Amino acid sequence: MKVYISADIEGITGTTHWDETDIKKPDYNEFREQMTAEVAAACKGATEAGATEIWIKDAHDTGRNILASKLPENTKLVRGWSGHPLSMAQELDESFDAMMMIGYHAKAGSPGSPLAHTMTGRFMHMKINDRYASEFLIHAYAAASCNVPVVLVTGDHALSREVQAINSNIETVSVKEGIGESTISIHPNRATQLIHASAKSALNSDIGKCLIPLPDTFSIEMRFKKHSHAYRNSFYPGAKIIDDFTVVFETDVYFEFLRFLLFVTGI
Repeated sequence: MKVYISADIEGITGTTHWDETDIKKPDYNEFREQMTAEVAAACKGATEAGATEIWIKDAHDTGRNILASKLPENTKLVRGWSGHPLSMAQELDESFDAMMMIGYHAKAGSPGSPLAHTMTGRFMHMKINDRYASEFLIHAYAAASCNVPVVLVTGDHALSREVQAINSNIETVSVKEGIGESTISIHPNRATQLIHASAKSALNSDIGKCLIPLPDTFSIEMRFKKHSHAYRNSFYPGAKIIDDFTVVFETDVYFEFLRFLLFVTGI
């Protein structure tokens, strides 16, 4: 079994302030360690369920957060950013049997996390077919375009609610809950225990039920915080500005949306 893991840091247990996610800040190292531990726990559970090859995308900020020496030896770690439109799912393709998302977080505009955002801090919100979009949804659709089911998502409670509303067969682990600018988090060891058990359970289940249907068409709405960003990005082929802050884009091919998103975010 070949498994893909995409890992972020804002949904790791304990993370509450942006300083804790920034490689240049003194608070960062503690949460880098926990990010690595939660990813390693998912790898351990996946291996016990029969995974022989595990690819991990370090998908936070610089893409240089996870401590490779603390991962199992049956893993390959993708660090940095290639510039490919798959972004947080770089190197994902039809050869994978399942995908997991570790340390993901609430979408832009959500009150469920003090670190809520979607891809960058530029957006007030992003919608796909009138559904407010999170990084989970964007990359779950990317996985679906490769016929790969997302079987486990870990992060904050607001994200878990979103995932369950989209497909209740996907296992979720809520490691914290956001309240205003605060978080209530479970113990780091408890988080790794739950992720280990859930990764194993998810892969031992009927993973085909976790595949999210890919819509036939995609209508994208991006509402920017700055009118200048909306103006600039409206010049992408097929994009259209509908008010001072909002750009829309429509396509029948999901990869074309990912290409547009790459242009808009630069990630």
